[in-house]
Amino acid sequence: MNRTPGSPTVFDPVQRTVLVTGATGFIGQTLVQALLDDGHRVIALTRDTQRAGRLFDGKVRPIAAMDALSADEQVDVIVNLAGSRILGQRWTARRREALRASRVGLTGAVVDWIARSRHKPRLLLSASAIGYYGIQAPGIDAQLTETAPPQPMFMSDLCREWEDAAAVATQHGVPVECMRFGLVLGRQGALPMMLLPIRLGLGGRLGSGRQWLSWIHVDDVIGGIAHRWRHAMTQPSSGASANATNFTAPEQVMQAAFSQAAARVWKRPCFLPTPAWPLRLALGEQADLLLEGQRVTPARLQREGFVFRYPDLAGALRSLR
Repeated sequence: MNRTPGSPTVFDPVQRTVLVTGATGFIGQTLVQALLDDGHRVIALTRDTQRAGRLFDGKVRPIAAMDALSADEQVDVIVNLAGSRILGQRWTARRREALRASRVGLTGAVVDWIARSRHKPRLLLSASAIGYYGIQAPGIDAQLTETAPPQPMFMSDLCREWEDAAAVATQHGVPVECMRFGLVLGRQGALPMMLLPIRLGLGGRLGSGRQWLSWIHVDDVIGGIAHRWRHAMTQPSSGASANATNFTAPEQVMQAAFSQAAARVWKRPCFLPTPAWPLRLALGEQADLLLEGQRVTPARLQREGFVFRYPDLAGALRSLR
């Protein structure tokens, strides 16, 4: 299916009832609007139900907890995007538990509702991240596909536990698609923070600058969700299974090249390096998110013929200027 910038996203020719968790987050807001534009009914799980009502002009049904849905509720598709922001506070024991609760715990609550529901959803699309693969030494060129294993470290363990919690839905006959997101580029999320030093003329490499950065435009996240949705709905039934898909662009770049590309788009200089040690001192293990990398390729999406609207970084950044 051809996908050009500005064209609507088609999820399903049949009107569906869709539960979206994390509906007021960066990706969630974009997804809910796309679902509404495609004619679907949306139930929005969010901690701030009043904000959800305002954001979507009263067109969604906001709920604050899964207990708000009865066992008789009919939900056709669940898109599970909930999860606290991972970059920021140091990963203390307390913070790690909060991150687990917002991902693994919330996903468990979704699956518990699936277990007691009388009308099982046809599909659970559940968020994960390329942190699943752990870290990749700077300059190592090996591309990671969906078959690459996790590593024994917190970010990898968190993603693995998150996916395992979602996979329990298969025991209740519901197919599960885990979406391993790379850095999602949009006008919200991490990009504005990343661009701040560049826009101030203070941009440059982080650490060695040779760490791989696997990214994806938010429009391609929404398109990829629709693609996996349609693919799952049209495949012959062979029992409920759990699959994983990398949500990254075909072009991966090193961090220094990312900064240089952004500086060109915003017409700013890019020459001030940031040493690794202050970041490691301030963030501890969390600094791995910035100083190490993963070169993750969207093998499954490409194999299935998914067409990216923004396959190259320069075009993606220009669209967000």
